[in-house]
Amino acid sequence: MNNLVLLPVLVPLIMGVILIFFRNNPVTQRIISGITAFSMLVISVYLTYVIYQDGIITLELGNWKAPFGIVFVGDLFSGLMVILASVVGVACLFFAFQTIHTDREKYYFYPFYFFLLTGVNGAFLTGDLFNLFVFFEVMLIASYVLIVIGGTKYQLRESFKYVAINIFASAFFIVGVAYLYSITGTLNMAHLAVQVAALEQDGVLNVIAVLFLIVFGMKGALFPLYFWLPKSYYGPPAAIAALFGGLLTKVGIYAIMRSFTLIFTHNPDFTHNIILALAGFTMFFGVLGAVSQFDFKRILSYHIISQVGYMVMGLGLYSPLAIAGAIYYIAHHIIVKSALFLFAGATQKVTGTTDLKKMSGLLKTHPALGWLFFIAAISLAGIPPLSGFFSKFALILSGIQQERYFIVFVSLIVGLLTLFSMMKIFIYVFWGSPSLSEEETKKTKLGPLLLPIVPLVALSIAMGLGAEPIFSFSTQVADQLLDPSIYINSVLKE
Repeated sequence: MNNLVLLPVLVPLIMGVILIFFRNNPVTQRIISGITAFSMLVISVYLTYVIYQDGIITLELGNWKAPFGIVFVGDLFSGLMVILASVVGVACLFFAFQTIHTDREKYYFYPFYFFLLTGVNGAFLTGDLFNLFVFFEVMLIASYVLIVIGGTKYQLRESFKYVAINIFASAFFIVGVAYLYSITGTLNMAHLAVQVAALEQDGVLNVIAVLFLIVFGMKGALFPLYFWLPKSYYGPPAAIAALFGGLLTKVGIYAIMRSFTLIFTHNPDFTHNIILALAGFTMFFGVLGAVSQFDFKRILSYHIISQVGYMVMGLGLYSPLAIAGAIYYIAHHIIVKSALFLFAGATQKVTGTTDLKKMSGLLKTHPALGWLFFIAAISLAGIPPLSGFFSKFALILSGIQQERYFIVFVSLIVGLLTLFSMMKIFIYVFWGSPSLSEEETKKTKLGPLLLPIVPLVALSIAMGLGAEPIFSFSTQVADQLLDPSIYINSVLKE
């Protein structure tokens, strides 16, 4: 049964290799890709069910005992993240079937799509810090290819910034790994937690903690390291932008939450207050960027930044309620943000542009598209009874309980500005007189485009209406994170 934890990594890796041999046969590639994506979803749900029933699953590769060998660990947090990655993977893949140009398909789009998911799932399931770096690189190399293939000059120029900042972050990652290994003698995460707790070098540990916060902050787009994201996510097709917007920054946030609840818990008054301050700045400056834009995809790109702030706000507050709210918010945001980028792709397919000032009246010509977007938009803004409200409510309530009124005030202001910017999209794109003629309206068949989006919107509604069981599960995840001994004992068998 322990081998189950390896399947979310092995399946996309093997199928990605197989897809290389069908480069010139797009139909076969689509069939294989669709079956693989659904298989990954089933595997991830079953894996998380087993973890929920039986506890944390560990797999020691080659039977090398921890902390000396490579370990894969499946707990509730990593299981949830693998499910979310699989859900987004399925939705974006089927949207890509309708929108990706055949030139991209012939240049290994599908193999690198699954290589990216290999890196994402590997990062969620590894129990070793160096292998976290390896899976980050697998994910990033695949993302470089997905951004570049078939791209315009603008896309190539902006992708260079994306590549440069991530190479810089990777170099810092190696420095941090070396520094941490030099004082602890291990890179196994569970063993690191034990060794760090036994050290009395708070000053050195604080430096290393901040170094890793910078590394993961670059990858997760925290203030002030988010400047690479908006234009990098603007260029790729909607299916790729949705996959990136839903998953890539969340891998960075996952790494921050994992390391600062398991390893760097030696001085939370220092480390977590820095995280809380960064959360406030990230929320505020990210939403200002969204408010100032008049392009559909750029507004959504800036909102990735502002919403990341809410996630690390829960970690900064560092209470069971706050961590549970952050977990809930991560799940909500991955689903809704992916849906919104796919909406941007659908409207671009209909109108030929993402410039808000060149669109209007789609609510009259495409009412299903308009109202489904409206639901996703108000969910992102945190309007009840959708998923965005309950996740934000837990974070704000935790802030009030801890008398952190300033971060609560910032989060409320950011929520209002988020609502304003999303309603700006709705008014410009869907309200008013139609900008398209009847002939232009009939050119695009929306049914196939909406098919992968509807389940994501339905999930957001279900997560709101079923807030009690969802929050109960988030609370169990938070309790597991805040008690590192559970993870340590499962890995080290002590």
